Amino acid sequence: MNSSVIIVGLYIVLMFVISWYTKWRASGKADNYILAGRKLTTPLIMVSIVGLAVGGASTIGVSEKAYTAGLSAGWYTTAWGIGAIVMGLTVAKRYRRLNITTIPEMLERYYDKKSMGLGIVCQILVQLVIMSMQYVAGGMILAALMPEIFTPLTGMLTSAVVFIGITLIGGMWSASLTNVMNVSLQYAGVLMAVVLAVRMVGGMDQIALNLPMPAGLDFISGVGPMTIITWVVVLITVNLSLQSIIQISLGAKDVATARKGFIIGGLVMLPIGFVSALLGVIAAEVYPNIPAAAALPQMIMSLNPWLAGITLAALWAADVSTACNLLLSSATLYSHDIHKRFINPDMADSTYLNVTRMAVLLLGLLTLGFALTISGIIATLMAGLSLMTSFSVIALMTLYAPKYCSREAAFYTILTSIVVLVAWMTIPQVRILPHVIYAEWITCGGVFLGISAFARQRIAADERLLAPEEVRETTPAQH
Repeated sequence: MNSSVIIVGLYIVLMFVISWYTKWRASGKADNYILAGRKLTTPLIMVSIVGLAVGGASTIGVSEKAYTAGLSAGWYTTAWGIGAIVMGLTVAKRYRRLNITTIPEMLERYYDKKSMGLGIVCQILVQLVIMSMQYVAGGMILAALMPEIFTPLTGMLTSAVVFIGITLIGGMWSASLTNVMNVSLQYAGVLMAVVLAVRMVGGMDQIALNLPMPAGLDFISGVGPMTIITWVVVLITVNLSLQSIIQISLGAKDVATARKGFIIGGLVMLPIGFVSALLGVIAAEVYPNIPAAAALPQMIMSLNPWLAGITLAALWAADVSTACNLLLSSATLYSHDIHKRFINPDMADSTYLNVTRMAVLLLGLLTLGFALTISGIIATLMAGLSLMTSFSVIALMTLYAPKYCSREAAFYTILTSIVVLVAWMTIPQVRILPHVIYAEWITCGGVFLGISAFARQRIAADERLLAPEEVRETTPAQH
């Protein structure tokens, strides 16, 4: 039997065993399923954010870009790490203090129902787009591992079954604990793969001599400094406001745990993109005529069959973990902010749990349709993720300057982000900036500050919006 079949089969069995083991933890209250009972430790927060970030786009997508642009494509994953560190140093602790479940819940608490409703739609749409990337990458990996069994399409379908199944069983506990195995093996496998690949082609000097693209080993010039800056800006924006990322921080057992988990996770992410990029560069030398998206799987499959099987299975499992977090957070947005809020406000906790699981199933199937129309993993992501700018503006102002926030500002800021993205994609004349993310920050920031400056109705005062030292200053000493 093919070693890859054995390895992937064992991997699937192990992930489902872990998920069934965590099922009892996820049972009972819906909070246990959605937020792991708010009991995640620093290591689990760390592997959760790494598992979410280092999925299809950060491995297959980076090597795809590196196949034509060189080593500098690795900055995409580094930008994820920078975003996670910024999240840990800034808003992670403040989100955790609010004791919310979703970003739209914060919008309703401090702003209005209109902003909440529009926020739900945007957050779900963006997360489904990101999740569709994992289907595409998962299909590529399985097709490379077992071409006699899988095509990219059947690989996507198989990945979808595993994504949905694991999330249905154990929720956030499944995603977190399977990430311990996935992240460990993914890093070990990719690092060993790059060492063997470099040796196979005769060392770094030989790679430099045979480069098929100009500046292939340059850390900057391949994609260019503006693209790198744009990736950093986009991914800091996303880390400050995407529901799936915020949900990980909300699952932490306390404020300090959320903060430390994100900072450590960000540091762990910084180098791994360049490892995937180097494999893409080597693939461009060894396999100059393959589709760019197949660069990383094809390169790894040319190495020791057992190592190749383990590494690609770990990369595929990382896709699973990324998709599980995204799928769970999208289902939470529906069950918590739509079903519980508007359809059945008095539903029992067990019903709430069942509705969340049903949303996992339906949204997982819906994402398959997105996946079948995707091309260009990183380019697709960058456009969709720019919608998070409005949420970042709102969150930063709410958490750091609440006394300057108007209740009317959130809705029009989110609406502005949609209008800007649609205009950018349909009217070439408006593209006067290097990327839509800059237009989003300028317009969303201007709209929020402008409305807040002239509108009279401020958001409600809330001690939870203050930093701990501010709370101590405003709260009388207890004797």
